[in-house]
Amino acid sequence: MIEAITDSKLRLEVLSDDDVQKVHQATLEVLAEVGVRFPHQESLNILADHGAHIDWNTQVARFPSGLIDKWLAKAPPSYTLAALKPDQDLPLDGKHAYLGTDGCGVEIIDINSGEKRRTLRQDVAEIARVVDLTNEIAFHWVPISAQDCPPHVRSLYELEATWLNSSKHVQTETILTTHEMEAAIEMAAVLTGGRDALRQRPILSIMQCTTSPLGQDTGSLEAGLIAARAGLPVGFMTMASCAFNAPATMAGDLVVGNAEVLSALALMQMASPGCPIFYAAAQTAMDLRTGGYTGGGPEDYLFGAATNQLADFYHVPLSMGAFATGAPEPNWQAAIDNSFSAFMAVLSMSDMLLGAGLLSGSRIFSYEELMLDCEIWSMVRHMSHGIVINETTLALDAIREVGPVGTFMTHPHTLANMRGLWQPRFMDRRPYPIWEEQRNGAREWALARARQLMNSDHASPLPAEAANELHKIITSVEAREIT
Repeated sequence: MIEAITDSKLRLEVLSDDDVQKVHQATLEVLAEVGVRFPHQESLNILADHGAHIDWNTQVARFPSGLIDKWLAKAPPSYTLAALKPDQDLPLDGKHAYLGTDGCGVEIIDINSGEKRRTLRQDVAEIARVVDLTNEIAFHWVPISAQDCPPHVRSLYELEATWLNSSKHVQTETILTTHEMEAAIEMAAVLTGGRDALRQRPILSIMQCTTSPLGQDTGSLEAGLIAARAGLPVGFMTMASCAFNAPATMAGDLVVGNAEVLSALALMQMASPGCPIFYAAAQTAMDLRTGGYTGGGPEDYLFGAATNQLADFYHVPLSMGAFATGAPEPNWQAAIDNSFSAFMAVLSMSDMLLGAGLLSGSRIFSYEELMLDCEIWSMVRHMSHGIVINETTLALDAIREVGPVGTFMTHPHTLANMRGLWQPRFMDRRPYPIWEEQRNGAREWALARARQLMNSDHASPLPAEAANELHKIITSVEAREIT
């Protein structure tokens, strides 16, 4: 059973309504006066046909007043991310928050040896198996790169490895070419019963990245347009970083990232009106000492809440980076990063949170971190329920019956309600003498849990015929000479 957060009673708005309007208006000014670069001929043609002003030499598109609002209004405000099993479907309706993995790491802490090494297709399969058995994780991002597969079909082997081991929804960010996107759609159609059925039940969604500042990526545009026309949900993520590829101020960073995302989402609507789209963001601040990506810090947490308000303003769902800490190992830094980022995102009810299991700014996958992130999610989920006040929870009858200096431990009210109290799996609450004697804790228990899940009996959710069809599609693409 997927442990989503539903109708959180805790709410936070880091931007006032006036602030949101100011960011929106500043974004429209940037789009009209500065523009965004689209290095893709078809995209430029679509934009020109729908009223954008194109500088064909620089490939920069400028958007006249009203153009962005007109096309974003055609996007559905809510829809469902389908899974192979309908009871794992994920409604994106503003009332749910879901946790997913993140991508695309290139190294992994081996679950058996503990050594860091490059990632392989087998790792994709094994992570998918563990995630499928983990209730806190609602959907997959392909978390690591299958580096032992040919580059031009690598993303397809990653999808195959995931679908062979899990029935949950898959969202991928590694499809950047026309041939991969067309093949991925064909694979998903096999699993849903055809392209019309896939349009009704999209078991695959696509995330692409912008190129800050104020740019788009050619392959992302190509793949995004194909996916949108097939009815797959498509999102574009800004990773604008304060003082690097965005202004040093957080408000300026929001404007740059917002312009990038909105321009791409408007393009998707121009090409395929009414297609499902989502806003995606993983904004941060450059480390002023090293110039590196931080993957954590107060700016990240505030960006998470702010971008959700922007997505709500445009009436589209949000997929955001939340858990992908910059810490090099599962430590106090990772716990702080992932707890604050998750809590801030849930307070603003972000739809999709990404990052579970990744370290070092999304570079290294760790099974320990995956399990510990699930513990964080469980705690945040419990807090989101708030404090329920009703006749049962006020417990007046029990208080009267126990009276002064009594005990509630044996009272029937306790037995009936104690399972509503949160219980940790990895947090260490043992008395000090027991800890001192055993000297183990959360990391050891998390790793043991991951190994237990990996070694569990777990049948593939796919019939043999469907699995064979997926492999035929991949090998057919692999055999072609891609230019």
